[in-house]
Amino acid sequence: MKFNINIVKKTTVLFIVLGFILLLPFTAHAESYISYTVLRGDSLYTIGKLFNTTSTELIKINNLSTTLIYLGQVLKVPASTSSVYTVKSGDSLYLIAKRYGISLYSLRHANNKWDDVIYVGQKLILPGIASNTDRNSAVMSSRSSSSSGNATSVVVSYNASDLDLLARLITAEATGQPYNAMVGVGAVVVNRVKDARFPNTISAVIYDKSGGYYQFTPVQNGWINKPASELARKAALDALHGIDPSKGSLFFFDDSATNKWLWSKSIRAWIGNMVFAY
Repeated sequence: MKFNINIVKKTTVLFIVLGFILLLPFTAHAESYISYTVLRGDSLYTIGKLFNTTSTELIKINNLSTTLIYLGQVLKVPASTSSVYTVKSGDSLYLIAKRYGISLYSLRHANNKWDDVIYVGQKLILPGIASNTDRNSAVMSSRSSSSSGNATSVVVSYNASDLDLLARLITAEATGQPYNAMVGVGAVVVNRVKDARFPNTISAVIYDKSGGYYQFTPVQNGWINKPASELARKAALDALHGIDPSKGSLFFFDDSATNKWLWSKSIRAWIGNMVFAY
């Protein structure tokens, strides 16, 4: 049996073209996503800012009918605006954040990781860092970030419980005050931990008594037991990593205070209604 070679060639080309056309819609529009679990205080807007996308895009890719989200909800975020990093030997959260030019708080937030314990092989989300980010760009970005005055290293040891306690103190003492005042409250606690005249741990400083009275009013009145805000948690982390708007202060008080002993101290900073003294 003989075949017409030209017909066979044309038929083969036709099948190849048809096959390519059929495959095209499934590949050209393929998109991958990273899963993110909603935390307390999150909104589509804040999640969009964290992952360098928009609330509109998040609504679209998650098929949401409203902007309302709930604690623990798992949302998809575009992999094109974030990537997954595998922890290597010698890594720390701080070093990873610095290497990729993102804030330590953003890295913690994206991974709901508020302690410093990581292990080799662990997967971490790098928010706002595209998966094909060039390493040199990341290094340049981190250099720019570190030159802007951000925290550089942990200045006192702490665990997850200490972080939560410090954030609760900041929430009780400085909610409604400028962010730097919130960091300043945390810095006072850190400064006391480093000062030989005070206890040498976060929890011991916060629960310290003098003359039978707690040093911090929220411990006395129970407000220390209220949940911490995310902003206070961020302020606590900044203070623990060396940012100190209080300029080395060991005391803080509201500017409406009438205690002459407090006002007799050397005032180092005055932020909002918060006065910081040494």
